[in-house]
Amino acid sequence: MSLNASHVNMNTTQPKILIMTAVAAERDAVLRGLQGDTRFEVREAGVGPVAAAVSAATTLALAGEGAYRLVICAGIAGGFVGRAAIGSVVVADELIAADLGAETPEGFRRVDELGFGSAHIAADAKLGARLIEALRLAGLTAVQAPVLTLSTVTGTAATAEELAARVPNAAAEAMEGFGIAAAAQSHGLPVLEIRAISNAIGPRDRDAWRIKEALQSLEAASAVLMEVIES
Repeated sequence: MSLNASHVNMNTTQPKILIMTAVAAERDAVLRGLQGDTRFEVREAGVGPVAAAVSAATTLALAGEGAYRLVICAGIAGGFVGRAAIGSVVVADELIAADLGAETPEGFRRVDELGFGSAHIAADAKLGARLIEALRLAGLTAVQAPVLTLSTVTGTAATAEELAARVPNAAAEAMEGFGIAAAAQSHGLPVLEIRAISNAIGPRDRDAWRIKEALQSLEAASAVLMEVIES
């Protein structure tokens, strides 16, 4: 896990927008898209929900109250077949810890059903809707839908089918969103998740992955993000 920041030029007069990515390649794509916009600060969070939550929570705590006004998780992800094609962009309307719960004889039960908290965090719906509209106007294929957070990403058709049935509207899966959202929520901040699709969810066919294209979509989406964020 890295807490080293990749800063755009700092402007301390207004609260910033914190963007967390898992790895450097995602961070760099976001920074290229933002073109030095001083309203944003981009950091690596590390891979997985725990590392991401710790990084985000530490960043927010060290910065102090009022340093940020919005937290965004951004990166590439797997897309559910028929819901999010490779190269498209998914903007979360809900961030869901899809494997947080328990196995029972009747099947998987969410932590919500067990009475131990919630595995769902709502994204900033208005900002998400504005971003989706702007992405489409810019010629990008974009969908607003739940994004799943998993500690172990899907590698079989059976697991993909089970997840798709468990969360029928989900469009993508990744590993950091819910952790970052939980940190933001603990500081009373709104959250958004933006994912560019690099591969189809299911059997791991690395020859079919399109990471370069997904990073290009992430860069393009970051450029559009600048247009919809109010100063």
